[in-house]
Amino acid sequence: MPTSTSVRPMTPPTVWLARGRHAGSAAEDVLRRHAQQLKESGVIRDWRELPETEGAPERVFEARWETGDAVTVRARLSLARDPAEGGAWMLAAEAEAPWDPRWPSPVTMFWPDGAGTGTAWDHDAESGAGLRFLDINPLPPDDKELRRVLRGAARAGWAVHFVVHEAMTPDARGRLPLARLLPPGLRHRVVEHRAAPQQLRSVNWALREFGVQVPRGGAVVLPGAPAPEGYDGDDYAVRSVFLDGSEPAELLAAVTRFAALPRSLPEGAEEVLTALREDWHLLTLEEELARERALVKMYAEALEAMTRSRDLYREAAERAHEALAVYRESAAAQPEPAVPDPRQEAPAASPLQQLTRTLERFKSGGKARRPAGGAPDGHGPAHAADNAAGPNA
Repeated sequence: MPTSTSVRPMTPPTVWLARGRHAGSAAEDVLRRHAQQLKESGVIRDWRELPETEGAPERVFEARWETGDAVTVRARLSLARDPAEGGAWMLAAEAEAPWDPRWPSPVTMFWPDGAGTGTAWDHDAESGAGLRFLDINPLPPDDKELRRVLRGAARAGWAVHFVVHEAMTPDARGRLPLARLLPPGLRHRVVEHRAAPQQLRSVNWALREFGVQVPRGGAVVLPGAPAPEGYDGDDYAVRSVFLDGSEPAELLAAVTRFAALPRSLPEGAEEVLTALREDWHLLTLEEELARERALVKMYAEALEAMTRSRDLYREAAERAHEALAVYRESAAAQPEPAVPDPRQEAPAASPLQQLTRTLERFKSGGKARRPAGGAPDGHGPAHAADNAAGPNA
């Protein structure tokens, strides 16, 4: 089973995510009109369209409502404005309690619920194969195109995809989408694929790299990317699905169990969830007051920290100045060091130095007393000549 090399944060249990594409025109008008109708009928408490900014790539709508359990839900839908995006939209909703699939689908708080009757907004934007929610999506007859669709579905992260093999051509009751039987909170997050009786081998050939197989006349829930930890294709494979209009309880249970597994946030969902939490504008008076109080508290704490730092710095500077003054006073009180007198006798020499000097004096004195001729008196050549001349000389 291929796994993603990048580690993404886990999807919180209070969060509901969906991604789709509006294939028609005037999507913004549809959103405004439907939200206003829901507000007037009391289905939602309030909604808001954020002011348009120059160069903004999307239009943003916010809505708030309460579930049957009196749990408040906040939701944010962003609609791409670039025509190249093809009317792509992303929706993130967060409740004050873990999400219950029996609660109303957040999609129906923005888009009119067509339940597969041809509404323009219910196209799957992730696979890019023209798939639709709450409708049957027959697999292409071409094997190459079939493999492309199934591989994209097996790597999908926003919606839950499952494949049903038609053991025989179903009647009118069997052609109804099975996703309509799911709890309301799952219907708009599920894409149903149908494989014709002769396509079973091609389907399993395309899915073998993902470690899942479709039983003959049964169904399997695809892993998505990244796959939930501990996912096993056999645990989410249903041996038989009867397409006779009856409720496929085993298949519905498998889809519900898979949707409840802890999963990583799909690609691009982290930014949407962050915008919902940090850039929320649809506030009640109590929430605005609480936000202002929180801001005042934050600013007060920051000011206190700055004041404390200033006082500590001032105290440290005063101590440094005091230490410097004490050092200067102590240096001025000490007497100046005495200057040595050059006339004072040199310190007594060591015995070795005295002996060396004595030897040097003896040596120099002996050289001074020696005659210039180098012989003793009376025995030199001059004295011998005087003696030979005699007195007359």
